This record gives sequence, C-alpha cells and structure tokens, in this order.
Amino acid sequence: MEGFEVSRWMWLLLGLALAALEILTPGGFFVIFFGVGAVVVGLLDFLGVSMSFPAQGLLFVAISIASILLLRKPLQERFQAKMPKEKVDNMVGETAQALEEIPADAIGKAELRGAAWNAHNIGDAPIPRSARCRVERIEGLTLYVRG
Repeated sequence: MEGFEVSRWMWLLLGLALAALEILTPGGFFVIFFGVGAVVVGLLDFLGVSMSFPAQGLLFVAISIASILLLRKPLQERFQAKMPKEKVDNMVGETAQALEEIPADAIGKAELRGAAWNAHNIGDAPIPRSARCRVERIEGLTLYVRG
C-alpha cells in the first residue's frame, strides 16, 4: 500500500512541476498537457483506481497525448485572439538624443528611453552631439533618425 501512496504523490508533484515549467518557459502550450496527464493519474490513484506503475505510465502518456491533440490548438487560438495584432511598443516618432555627433548617412550613438542605441542618421545634415533627433524607423537594434 505504501508504494501506491508514494506513486500518487509523485504523479501529483510531477503534474504541478510540469505546470510550473510551462509558466516559466515560452513553449506555447506543450508541457502543461503532460502536467495534466500526471495530475489525472495521481487523482485516479487517490480515488482508489488501482493500477500497476507501468499501467499508470501508459495512462499518463495516453492522457498527455490526447490532451495535446484535443486541447492545444483551441487554447492557442483563444489566447492568440486576445493578443494585439499590431506592435504594442512602437518607438517610431519619439525623440532621441545624440550622444555624439552623427554625420549625414553615418552611424553613431543616441539615447532613447534611458538606453544607448546605434543611430543611423538618414538626414542630409549632421546631428550635433546632445541634439534631439526624431526616430523614423527601427531595424534590429539600430534607430534610423533624422535631425
């Protein structure tokens, strides 16, 4: 009886650990279903459904795979529908400050929101040090600015 007691707690703890792992990793709803499988096997053991450990393992795999196949896509669609379609934080149009003189069509450094960025001057005139410049676009970690 003690072996069954250990296995039910093992399944429940495994399920909780896998659910926590899903929260901590950006996996897109995958690990959580193995957590669901483990919790279901542990709860069945608590409810008195007696199975050998290999049978519990097979049930865990079957429930996990079935829940992935049945629930993953609908859950992803539901959560992605709530995500904004456009970029949430757009810095285009904001004002940066040149940290050094940036010649025309050259790259220098500018500060925006307290961070130093590579800044490509797309204007016709140089941007003096400490001058304000407007962010026209962003590519990667480079601001394209105009004085």
